[in-house]
Amino acid sequence: MATNFEIGSVVTGKVTGIQPYGAFVALDEETQGLVHISEITHGFVKDVSEHLTVGQEVKVKVLSVDENAGKISLSIRATEEPPAREPKAAAEKKTRRQGSVKPAATTEDTSGFNTLKDKLEEWIKQSERNDLIKK
Repeated sequence: MATNFEIGSVVTGKVTGIQPYGAFVALDEETQGLVHISEITHGFVKDVSEHLTVGQEVKVKVLSVDENAGKISLSIRATEEPPAREPKAAAEKKTRRQGSVKPAATTEDTSGFNTLKDKLEEWIKQSERNDLIKK
C-alpha cells in the first residue's frame, strides 16, 4: 500500500470487481479495498450487482486498515444519511389480537369430573384401609 489511508476518512474510488459478498473498490493506482455486502447501503442487499456496477465511482469511508494483510475495509452506507423512518398510518400498524377475558366462574361445576380435592380425599381413605395394603 503506497498511500496510507486513515480510518474514518472519506475518499472517492472506482468499483473494480463485484462478488456475492461485496465489491472491490480501487482507491488509487495501487490500493483497493472491499465494501462488504452489509456496507453497501442501508437496508437489505440481496445482490450486489443491483446496487453497483464495475467502473462506477463511489464515495467510501475507510472502516479499517490491516497493513500486514494488505486489506482495507470500506463502507458506502457510512457516507449516506440513513433513510428517515416514516410513522406508520393507523391502518398500517399491526393490530394485536386481544382475547376476550372471561369472568371467573363463581359456582363449581364438577359434573363429569372429579376435582383434585375430592380425589385426594379418596386416595387418603384408600391408603388408610388395611384390606387394600398388600402384605
